[in-house]
This record gives sequence, C-alpha cells and structure tokens, in this order.
Amino acid sequence: MESTKIRRAAIVAGALFITATVATIISQIILSPIIGGPDYLANVSANRNLWVLGVLLELVDAFAVAGIAISVFPVLRSHDEGIAIGYVGFRVIEACIAIVASISLLSLLTLSQEFVLAGAPEASNFQNLGAFLLAAHDWAYLNMLIAFSLGALLFYYLLYQSGLVPRFISAWGFIGSIMALTASLLDMFGIIRDGSAISNLLFFPIAVNEMVLAVWLIAIGFNSPAVASGAAPESSLS
Repeated sequence: MESTKIRRAAIVAGALFITATVATIISQIILSPIIGGPDYLANVSANRNLWVLGVLLELVDAFAVAGIAISVFPVLRSHDEGIAIGYVGFRVIEACIAIVASISLLSLLTLSQEFVLAGAPEASNFQNLGAFLLAAHDWAYLNMLIAFSLGALLFYYLLYQSGLVPRFISAWGFIGSIMALTASLLDMFGIIRDGSAISNLLFFPIAVNEMVLAVWLIAIGFNSPAVASGAAPESSLS
C-alpha cells in the first residue's frame, strides 16, 4: 500500500473510533431519561424529536464501527488475512445488530403515539408490547457488545503481533476486550446488569483504550516499519 493511503486509513479509523464513541454517549444521554420511568410510553411520544435524534445517533455508531473495520482492513490483511476478515465480519455483525436494535426503538415511537391516541390506558396491550420492544432492544444491544468484544480480541491480537501500534496500546486493548466480553457474558446470565457499577468498571479500560488508539492513529498513524514488513511478502511475489 502507498504510504499516503495507509496514513489516510489511520486517520479515518481514528476519526470513526471517536465518532462511534461520541454518538453512543450522546444517544444514551438522550434516550435513557426518556425510558427511565414507568410512563415511558407517554414520554417517548412527548419527546418525539429527541427520541428520533437518539436513535439516529445509534445508527451513526453502527455505520461508524463498520467503517472502522473497512478502513483498516487493507493494512491488517497484509499481516494476517484470516484474522482481518474475521475482524471485519464481527464488526459488520455488530453494526447489523445495532441497526436491528434501532428499529425496535423506532417501533416503540410508533407504539407510544398510538398509546397516547388511545387515551393512555393504565393497563393494556400497549404496555406489554412496549416492554417487549424494550427487551428486544436490550437483548440486541447485549449481543452487539459480545460481537464487539470478539472482534476487538482479533483486532488487538493482530495489532500486537504485527506491531502496527505500540504494544502497550494493543496489550491494553486485548485485556480490555476480555474484560468487556466477561461483562457481557455475566450480563447475559443475569449475574450483573448493564449499566451497573461492576459492568461500567469492566468496560472502562476498553473505552479509554479506544480513545487513546484513536488519537494515536490520527496523530501518528500506523508504525511504518511494521507496515513495510507486512507488505514485503506481497511485493516479493510481484
């Protein structure tokens, strides 16, 4: 690969890491208060524009994570094509699950509007269907985190093996990925809950690591000798 293309790929990936993180944080800030109380059906309808904005930000996150994998794939492929394909696969799966989760939230908006038009009955099928849509979103989100964690394990393993970034960043990311996967599995089996102190503690290392990696990729880029070593076998065949 040409050095300018590699540099551009690093900058794009770094920017998308930041975009995905910022979009996720803002969407949670917007959506969580709306569905945090027992009157969430009425609240969703009353905050229609905010709700749509929050869902759109979730979609921004979905497209950003897929874009990260696509942007770095040519660089990763020169070191281990199988792992690079696996990483792209998990990030695409993550993005697809995020889109499904977002659709459930948009469906909840439609349901909430019908709920208000019906006179907001205290006990009805509206609440049951609303609870179902929220549960569908939560389960989709949990599976998305598992896909994210598995993809991150492949990504940081390959970064460590190739030396494309400083090994303290890739080792930190690999350990953080294990912690994130552990949190997701514990949540799936009902041992902890997403958003709890323990869950947040387990996700914190990978969250910080991704921002450090993003800044590194934008400011420094991939390690040129490592890139060259990965491209050497390919060039020798030409």
